[in-house]
Amino acid sequence: MSTPGRGLHGHVLDTLGPAITAGEYPPGSVLRTDELAQRFDVSRSVMREAVRVLESMHLVASRRRVGVTVLPQSEWNVYDPQVIRWRLAGADRPRQLRSLTMLRSAVEPVAAGLAARHATSEQCSALTECALGMVANSRGHRLEAYLYHDVAFHRVILNASGNEMFARLGDVVAEVLAGRTHHEVMFEDPDPAAVTLHVQVAEAVREGDPERAERLTREITVGALHELDILAP
Repeated sequence: MSTPGRGLHGHVLDTLGPAITAGEYPPGSVLRTDELAQRFDVSRSVMREAVRVLESMHLVASRRRVGVTVLPQSEWNVYDPQVIRWRLAGADRPRQLRSLTMLRSAVEPVAAGLAARHATSEQCSALTECALGMVANSRGHRLEAYLYHDVAFHRVILNASGNEMFARLGDVVAEVLAGRTHHEVMFEDPDPAAVTLHVQVAEAVREGDPERAERLTREITVGALHELDILAP
């Protein structure tokens, strides 16, 4: 699906990006902008803009007299939310989900412990509100509404940690959670135990209990990995 407001170059990106991340253009492949402009029926300036975006993600490198060269995966900006979205849409989804969930398991428990030390009263209130929103939408196959509160919950945890590096991972975590939902790598209704754990994390943060907040959040991420074993082996 194209992102609104991106225009013609967005249409090009929504085709080329997934193709590159899916391996349809192997590393070292050379893409000719003139040929691509003809193929997509867009101007050269539109094509150049699309290439600039792909370059910013380190998916390609543009060299004069050579063309646009597809870079190896080791060069990609794997933290770019759009790159994550494209990879989750491809055949490599199970491995990508596992990799990202392992990243969450390394970061989020520590972030929760820090949040219990540093969260403001406003952040504590927001966390509780998100957790209650998850509870309210955890039944009746309301996964989109559940996702909204789930993403907000984890953003608050990362921001409340007081660590700007953790906070910048909010978009990454959001893409993981959205990818699980949109590609049906979740049960029709969220695991009740996981929902309860989110409520308990909010309580631990509000009560200023870092050890409990970290332990409970680790249980959440371990549970997410176990779900992947079942739904995306």
